[in-house]
Amino acid sequence: MANVEKATLAAGCFWCIESAINMLKGVQSATSGYTGGDTPNPTYQQICTGATGHAEAVLIEYDADIITFQQLLEVFFQLHDPTQLNRQGNDVGTQYRSAIFYHSIRQQDEAKEFINNMREQQIWPDEVVTEISPASTFHPAEDYHQGYALTNPQQPYCALVVNPKLNKFRSTFATLLK
Repeated sequence: MANVEKATLAAGCFWCIESAINMLKGVQSATSGYTGGDTPNPTYQQICTGATGHAEAVLIEYDADIITFQQLLEVFFQLHDPTQLNRQGNDVGTQYRSAIFYHSIRQQDEAKEFINNMREQQIWPDEVVTEISPASTFHPAEDYHQGYALTNPQQPYCALVVNPKLNKFRSTFATLLK
């Protein structure tokens, strides 16, 4: 029987994170969506305004006997710049914030420890601004967002931003791939 746990991570545009996470052994699903806000059943158009309080995020269901939360954090922090407040590159607004929405006290503690270790090791030249908050209602994004980067590799944003990140991810985490 699988030891299924959930994790919710936000790292800017969800297309890259979702695509990468879905490639990992032990991940049963990674779903793009919105969390951390107040608007019930938000749409992509609503969250793009920044007024809903939601972040573009990925809800991950994974077998903790195959991949650990720690390994998911390693991937998460490699796929984005956690020192950029409310943005990732040209994507600007609170909906693009770096955040870990924990599902247990253990996840909260591991996330805090991971960030503290990065600070102590001075992994990033600037302060890590990743938010650590309790998981709240997760709203799956519209169907066309699911698997978007893999089904639309020639779309300009995917070709210029997502694909280079995924290529680096594949080489860095080759041993964790399905």
